[in-house]
Amino acid sequence: MSDSASESQFRQTRDAARAVFRHALAEASVSKAFARNVHCERGVLRVREDLYDLQSYSRVLVMALGKAGHTMVEALADQMGSSLEGIVASSVDPASQVHGFRYFRGGHPTPNAESIQAASAMLRALDAQPASALVIFLLSGGGSSIVEKPIDDEISLDDLVATYRALVHSGAPIAEINAVRKHLSAVKGGRLAQAAFPAQQLSLLVSDVPDNTPDALASGPTMPDSTSVEDCSRIAEKYDLLQQFPQSTRELFERHALEETPKSDDPAFHRARWWPILSNQTAIEEASVAAERAGFIVHVDNSCDDWDYQKASDYLLQRARELRRQFSPVCLISGGEVTVKVTNGGVGGRNQQFALACVAKIAGEDITVLSAGTDGVDGNSPAAGAIADGSTIERAKTKGLDARAALEKFDAYPFFSALGDAVETGPTGNNLRDLRILLVY
Repeated sequence: MSDSASESQFRQTRDAARAVFRHALAEASVSKAFARNVHCERGVLRVREDLYDLQSYSRVLVMALGKAGHTMVEALADQMGSSLEGIVASSVDPASQVHGFRYFRGGHPTPNAESIQAASAMLRALDAQPASALVIFLLSGGGSSIVEKPIDDEISLDDLVATYRALVHSGAPIAEINAVRKHLSAVKGGRLAQAAFPAQQLSLLVSDVPDNTPDALASGPTMPDSTSVEDCSRIAEKYDLLQQFPQSTRELFERHALEETPKSDDPAFHRARWWPILSNQTAIEEASVAAERAGFIVHVDNSCDDWDYQKASDYLLQRARELRRQFSPVCLISGGEVTVKVTNGGVGGRNQQFALACVAKIAGEDITVLSAGTDGVDGNSPAAGAIADGSTIERAKTKGLDARAALEKFDAYPFFSALGDAVETGPTGNNLRDLRILLVY
C-alpha cells in the first residue's frame, strides 16, 4: 500500500473512532436518561419504580451539584414544570437559568470561593426543612470540588486547594481520593443528608464512578459512607500524603481528629432513596451500538479501570492484538478511568496521556486509539481527549514533535493539537467517566 493510501486509511479510521465517540455522547445524554426514568403527571412524580405524590409535601426543594447540574435541573423542570426552587452549582455558567434557582459556579478540579459559598447556601437551606418536605438531590461527577466546605474552619481555601491538588496528583484512584475528601468535608459522605433530616430525600445520580461504589459519586453527599477514618489513614500513608498536605489538614490526621461520617444506620437515611439514571455503562453500550453499525466486531473489556495509564495501555493493546488474530475489523471498548501520577506541569489530562503512551507502541500498526472524557474536559486542557494511530509517530516527526518528550513532561495536549488529533467537544453538561475506543484491522 502506498504512503498516501495508508494515510487515507488511517484518516478514515480516526474519523470512525470520532464518530463512535460522538454517538455515545449524544445517546447517553442527561435529557434522554430523564425521559426514560423520570415522569411527572397529574401531580405524581415517578422515578423508576418509586411514586411521589407532590401534593402531599409542604415544599419540594431541589439541590443540584456537579458538571451535569444545569442539564439535570433543566431535564427535571421539563418533567415537573416551572414551579421548582432550589440551588444549582456547576463548574460552568448556564446557557440559561431556570426560574426559582440560585446559581453558583464552583471550581473544578479544585474548589474555589463559590464552591464554599454554594455549600454554605445548601446547608442553610436544608437546615430549615421539616419532615413534610421533599428534597430532590441531583448529583453528578465533579461535585466533590464544585460544592465544598471544610469540616474544620482552620482549613482555609488555599489549604483546601493544596489538599485537593495533592490528592488528585497522588496517582490514587477516585474512590480512595474521595474517601479522604469525605472525612475532610462538611457536606460529603452523607453529611448533606444529615443537614436535610428529617425531610424525605430523593437522589438522582448521573454517575462518573464505578457502578459498585455509588457513594463515591461527588463524594457521596447524600449516601451512607462505606469508608472510614481508618481508611483515610491507610490511604494517606500509602501515597505519602501527609508530607504533601498543608499543616491545617496534616494536623487533623496527626491528632487523630477526623470525625467519622454517617453510616447506614443513621436516621438521615431512613426516608432516603437513590436512583442511578445514567452511568459509564450507558456510554459503553451506545458506543458499542455505533461501532457495530460501522461494521466492527465489538468487545468490551473494563478490566483496567483505575489502573496506571502505562499498565492499562499495555493491557488493552495486547487484548486488541489477540482479538485481531480471531476477528477483523475489531472495536475494543474500555470504560472507566486510568490513573496518572503527575510529576511535571504540562498541559493535558489522563486521556491524552494514555493516548500518548500508545503512540510508540502502535507505530506502523493498523491500530487506532481514542481516549476521551464524556464531560468534554481532560485535565487542565481544552480537550476531552485524543486519538493516536500507527501513523502518529511519523506525522509527528514531520512537524518536529517529540512524542517521548511530551510524554515525560505530561504535555500531551500541544502534541495532539498540533497534529489535529485532539478530541475537542467543549463541556458536555454530562459526566460518565471516560471511554477508550480501539479500532483494529
